[in-house]
Order: sequence, then structure tokens, then C-alpha cells
Amino acid sequence: MGDFYDTLGISKNADAKEIKSAYRKVAMKYHPDKNPGDSAAEEKFKEAAEAYSILSDDQKRAQYDQFGHAAFNQGGGRAGFHNMD
Repeated sequence: MGDFYDTLGISKNADAKEIKSAYRKVAMKYHPDKNPGDSAAEEKFKEAAEAYSILSDDQKRAQYDQFGHAAFNQGGGRAGFHNMD
């Protein structure tokens, strides 16, 4: 999986409006209804949805910026951290 910023085609200092706009653009381009039977397009659509779900949430985005994909992978070297108060 590539960098979420690259997936949406935005810079790391993009604001919420830019993130949403970029996501909509990518989602429309690779939507399964527009690309029936194209598994590569479907995968890009899913990647864009995941990127948006992380980058549109300030807390998740901060974790992603600090730890990358490892912040959201099970057992990504931070076992138990997410359960701390």
C-alpha cells in the first residue's frame, strides 16, 4: 500500500476541504460502477476510501503522520498502546 497522500494526490499540508475534494475525484474515477469487472480500479477505490478515512480525521491523521501505516496495522510494533487511557 502506498502513501495515503499520494493515493489522493495531495500534499501533506492539505486542509480538510482539499482532502475531501481529492477523495471525491479519485473515488469517482475508480468507482466500481464506472469500472465494472476492473479489479485494479476497485483496489484503487478501496485505497482511496481508506486514505480518506484516515486523513479526514485529525487524530488518525496525526498518528499516520507520526507512525505511517504501522499506526493502523494490528501488532505494528505498538501492541497494547491503543488500549491505554
